[in-house]
Formats: sequence, C-alpha cells, structure tokens
Amino acid sequence: MQNKDLKIISERNRKRLMEIVYNAKAGHIGGDLSCMNVLTVLYFKVMNTDSCNPKKSDRDRFVMSKGHCVEALYAVLEAKGFISKEITDTLGKFKSPLAGHPTIQVPGVEISSGALGHGLSVGVGMAIAAKMDNKSFKTYVLMGDGEQDEGSIYEAAMAGNQYKLDNLVAIIDRNKLQISGTTESVMSLGNIRDRWTAFGWDVQETNGDEVDDLVCAFDKIDYQNHQPHLIIADTTKGKGVSYMENDLKWHHGMPTREQYEQAMKEIEQRIVTLENE
Repeated sequence: MQNKDLKIISERNRKRLMEIVYNAKAGHIGGDLSCMNVLTVLYFKVMNTDSCNPKKSDRDRFVMSKGHCVEALYAVLEAKGFISKEITDTLGKFKSPLAGHPTIQVPGVEISSGALGHGLSVGVGMAIAAKMDNKSFKTYVLMGDGEQDEGSIYEAAMAGNQYKLDNLVAIIDRNKLQISGTTESVMSLGNIRDRWTAFGWDVQETNGDEVDDLVCAFDKIDYQNHQPHLIIADTTKGKGVSYMENDLKWHHGMPTREQYEQAMKEIEQRIVTLENE
C-alpha cells in the first residue's frame, strides 16, 4: 500500500473516531488522535492480520497497553473488518460488547488491557512464546509516554533484552501530555532513547505525526538482530483537530456540537486535499 493511501485511511479513521467518541459521549480523544497514525500504519501496512480469521496461528499480535485510548483501536478494527459499524456504534450504550478499555470479547483484541504498565510484560511473554514454539509472528506493543512512569515497564525491558526478543516491537506515543500535566512536570522521563538503549534495545525516534516517517521507521527494523525494538513516535496530543492540539483538557474532554462539526470539517478537508493530490 502506498503512503498516500495510508494517509487517506488514517484521516478517515480519524473522522470515524470523532463520530464514535461524540456519539458515546465518552473517550480519551487527545491520545486517540495522537496514536491514530501509528495504529493505521501497523494494521494497514506492517502487521499480518486477517479479519476473517482473527485467531489464525501465524497472525502478528498487537497489545494496546495504553488501553484508555481504545476508541482509536475500535475505529481501526472497524476499518479492517474485525468489527461492524453497527457494533462500534453501540459504544457507551447499555449492553454494548465494547468497553472503555480493550477486552478479549472483541474480535481482533489479543488481551484485556488498560492497567498501565502491564502491556509490555504481556508482549514479552507473547514474543518468548513465539521463540519457544518456533513461530514467525511478531508482537507489537503501543505504550503511552505517561505510562513510562510505571516500574513494571523496565522489568519487561530487561527481560526483552535478556531473551533477545528481536520479534518484539514497542512503540511509545510520545505526545508529552498525561492526565495531570506535562510528562516532564509529573515525572521527567529524561532522554528516553538513551535509557532504552542502555537496556539493550534497538531504538529509533521518528515523527509519529507523519505517516511517511512512521513507515520508514518500521521498514528499518531488523527482526534478526537479537535485540528488541523500540520506536519513539513523537506525536501531538489531539493531532488533526486544531483546537485540541497540545491542549491538556482534551485528554478526555468531550466536544460540543459546534466543536464536533468544526473537527469533522477540518478532517474532511484534509481527505479531499489528499485525494486530489
């Protein structure tokens, strides 16, 4: 798939995300928007998945460690055919099969996640299992940067290096904002690249707001170098909606009708521009 097509899909997913969150009157829209390019590139370019056979043995595994941004995952799973629009539209309604964090009852979801700091440990286990069973599948784990405050992440990082898990890729959605402030004011992360390199990981830093850069970063991964991989995706919280970008209140704020319509107009205009390029 060409990068132009990925950009259009990402914008369509972003538009659908706005519909999902606005209709549900709940969600973590800022982080949803910042990780949308990452999710789109993973599901439409990088990972081996099959919506007709969600549990096929050689499928790549994805762990949404920052599970509070599940709305973005729902939008992408719908676009890939894992769940129908009718199901996605039930989010926030009585007896919906969809929750505010990923659950394994949803096709395409590998683990029930959202307790921050746990996802990488599970991903390490999946990658070890692949090695033990001589399977070719890869495991991808998406973490938040606020999540980097959790100590369990660094236990998993040590294990990833110890077992030479070159079939494991972690991504940090580095939007620099968490629920209570900037990441650096809450708990300074320092130089993330140096920290993870010291843990023995193969680290790249890229512009997560640009599909071209993300594709390049994933293409550079050497899955036979005996090192686990980390991509630090520098992103913008609220990416793609002008009044939400870099504004902490949109960590889980809800747009008014007028704000929703403005957001949809902005996204639709970008789609038209991309399609006419």
